[in-house]
Amino acid sequence: MGGDKDTNALDRISAVTGRAAAWLTLFMVVVTFVVVVMRKLFDIGFIWVQESVVWMHAVVFMLGAAYTLRNEEHVRVDVFYRTMSPQRRAWVDLIGVVLFLLPVCLFLGWKSFDFVTQSWSIREASRESGGLPYPLVPMLKSVILLMPIAVALQGVSLFLRSLRAIRGR
Repeated sequence: MGGDKDTNALDRISAVTGRAAAWLTLFMVVVTFVVVVMRKLFDIGFIWVQESVVWMHAVVFMLGAAYTLRNEEHVRVDVFYRTMSPQRRAWVDLIGVVLFLLPVCLFLGWKSFDFVTQSWSIREASRESGGLPYPLVPMLKSVILLMPIAVALQGVSLFLRSLRAIRGR
C-alpha cells in the first residue's frame, strides 16, 4: 500500500514539471513572436531575448522528459510491446528501467555535475555581447542536472508500478 503513495508522489513531481514545460512552451511562443515583430517591424533586436528562446526550448525538452515517460509518450518500439499481456509489459518496463533508464540517468547526472558546477564557479555569462547575464546561464545549465534526476524519479515510479503489476496487485 505504501508503494502506491510513493508512486503517486513521484508521478506528481513529473506532472508538475510537465505543466511547467507546457507553460514555458506558451511563453516561448509569445517571446518568439515578440522577437519577430521587433525585428521585422521596428528593426530592433536584443541578443539576450533571442538566446532566451533557445534556452527555453532546451528547458522544455529537459523538463518534459519525465512527464513524457509518466504518460508513456516516449519513443518505444511498440511492435511487440502492444501485443503483450499487462504482466509481460510490466516485466519489459521493469527490466528497461533497471538496465537502461537508471544507468543512463546516473551517467548523465555524473557527467553533467562538473559541467554545471564549473558554470557556477566561473560565474558564466553568455559569450555574446548583450547576451544572457550571470546567473542565468548557470541556472539554465542546472536544468541539465535536474533532467536525469526527474527522469530517474519517474523511472522509480515506473519500476514500482511494474513490480505491483507483476505481483498481480
